Amino acid sequence: MAAQSKILLPSQVSETSIKQLVSALTDLYLKHRTKISRTVYLTLLVALINRIRNAISEQKAASIHQAQVRQRGTSTTEGEATMRKRVELNLEFFKNLLRLLRIVIPGWRSKELRLLISHSFFLIIRTLISLHVAELDGKLVSSLVRGKGRDFFLGLLWWMVVAVPATFTNSMLSYHQCKLSLQYRTRLTRHIHSKYLSNMTFYSLSNLDDRIKNADQLITVDVARFSNSLAELYSNLAKPILDMIIYNYSLSRSVGGEGLFIMSLLVQVSANVMRVLTPPFGKYVAEEARLEGEFRFQHSRLIDNSEEVALYYGHEAEKETLDKGYFTLIKHVNRILRRRFYHALMEDFVIKYFWGALGLMLCSVPVFFKVPGQTLRGTGDRTESFVTNRRMLLSSSDAFGRVMFSYKEITELAGYTSRVSTLLEVMDDIQAGHFEKKLVSSAGTDENTEVLQGRGEVIESENIEFVDVPIVSPNGDVLVRKLTFTVRPGEHLLIVGPNGCGKSSLFRILGGLWPIYGGKVRKPPFSDIFYIPQRPYLSCGTLRDQIIYPDSLRDMRDKTVTDNDLLKILRTVEIEHIVDRTGGWEAEEEWRDVLSGGLQQRVAMARLFYHAPKYAILDECTSSVTLEIEKAMYDNAKALGITLMTVSHRRSLWKYHDNILQFDGQGNYIFTKLDAERRLELEDEKEELELQLRAVPEIARRIAELTA
Repeated sequence: MAAQSKILLPSQVSETSIKQLVSALTDLYLKHRTKISRTVYLTLLVALINRIRNAISEQKAASIHQAQVRQRGTSTTEGEATMRKRVELNLEFFKNLLRLLRIVIPGWRSKELRLLISHSFFLIIRTLISLHVAELDGKLVSSLVRGKGRDFFLGLLWWMVVAVPATFTNSMLSYHQCKLSLQYRTRLTRHIHSKYLSNMTFYSLSNLDDRIKNADQLITVDVARFSNSLAELYSNLAKPILDMIIYNYSLSRSVGGEGLFIMSLLVQVSANVMRVLTPPFGKYVAEEARLEGEFRFQHSRLIDNSEEVALYYGHEAEKETLDKGYFTLIKHVNRILRRRFYHALMEDFVIKYFWGALGLMLCSVPVFFKVPGQTLRGTGDRTESFVTNRRMLLSSSDAFGRVMFSYKEITELAGYTSRVSTLLEVMDDIQAGHFEKKLVSSAGTDENTEVLQGRGEVIESENIEFVDVPIVSPNGDVLVRKLTFTVRPGEHLLIVGPNGCGKSSLFRILGGLWPIYGGKVRKPPFSDIFYIPQRPYLSCGTLRDQIIYPDSLRDMRDKTVTDNDLLKILRTVEIEHIVDRTGGWEAEEEWRDVLSGGLQQRVAMARLFYHAPKYAILDECTSSVTLEIEKAMYDNAKALGITLMTVSHRRSLWKYHDNILQFDGQGNYIFTKLDAERRLELEDEKEELELQLRAVPEIARRIAELTA
């Protein structure tokens, strides 16, 4: 026994020394606690400032590197590079987000800012209510442990009273979030519509630029998703941050700032590890949206070209294309689902269990250690303190978890921000005259490139005059190097030539749809030029709307035009019967299906007579009407003082024109006076000679037989 006691003695001495050492260190820490806490907080502040400075330096270096890469040029297309750059949480993302925020929250007195302030107010009220409920829970459990039934039931009654403002606050938060999303979408949609439907941007975006393939999806789907994501992010980010501040402050008073600091440090380390292991969901979302747009575009393309596909029996080929687009989309979605699965496993384990264990250790500090400023007497006080602290800790942990989850939401917002910002930037470029389009055919030759890089001048004038203007096709071919002609009021022009010779490009320049690559164009304002294609556009609306398009009913009344005046116009083209047949002026139909091709062309001419512009461009617009109706149309147009520019190969129209612009399809043209009678005689003689020439081989063969 003596030997055994001698063996245990060093252990006892060691244990006593450790306790004395811990006690001495604890006393020393408590003595200098204020200085140590200030030093720790100051160190954290310096570390935070240094981290922000490093982040700014990295962003500047990344911007310089991207500028150098753009100057050198890479094999990656600019659109793809832009998309990859902007789905990251970098300086470019915050610039784009700030630009969109200025659109959705236009000023200090805007309705959106008032909603944000009101939303923030209810967020604060909700946090304060939650803090009060946490204290109330501790008192209820303490009453149970102490066996005080009266205090318990009074506390329970007060708990039910507090539930009334709590439920009202929760409902108001949901209402404000939905209202904010709707207001954001309304502001952004109006802003985009004002740009998209001005200066022919909607036409240039799809015909002169290749950067935006699915503007319809961007305006309808992605704008809505961006608005929802932005409204949800504010609610899901502002309240957790506010909760963390208030709950952590209350916890630091209850359990001491040291324990909270150590726990926060461990949480920060684990959060950094999770962030490193988090997949780039923003990039995935942007790619998914792009694939969704391509899949929708393939279906829209099939609908637009359904007749051609049906005539070619191309349904199998189209099915293969659609299946390929769909399975490419599904493959990408499945990849995202797999990444989300593994990421969710990691998040749930760290956030729910690892951080939960740290929280239990933190809540136990006042029970096992004496915290300055805390006086706990008996089991009831310890129970109340533990329950209150645990409730606040759970709320703080839940808030921190939502902040962590919000990183994924922010990356998704980055994807939507990238796509919407790209749309706005491309529209700004187009309105500034900057286009990016892949040109094919002979556009790569030096001579054509020089033409395409030039810009001409547009001058408002009473006449229509082209002076050395290049005519360029949509794919970049220069069809006519220098076109010069003049059309004065009352001098009607006939334009003829083979397909692909430049007639349509000429009209696009007159309509302001096509850039001018050189020379000078003098023309009246858009309101004085009216275009009627072979297949006229019929809008959604009433029968009256088809005649007065693009005017509205108010515009018609401002012009002092009545329905009787419209009926007189319809009588001119002999279609007044459609008013009674379709149910009157207020009838609404899908007019492209209701009216035949000939009736549609007559409606288009009636539209021309209603507007009575100075100039009219008629592109094969009488191909489906009789000669009698055609004569009535042209006679009435000339009687209204409309100068006509007609594209047609019908001989019956020659007599209505004074000049002719004839393209040969080889880059040459002739602009001269048109003598209709003389030209008809020459055409008849030409046809007769062609018939005789076709008969020459047969005559030669017969002569050979006779002389054999």
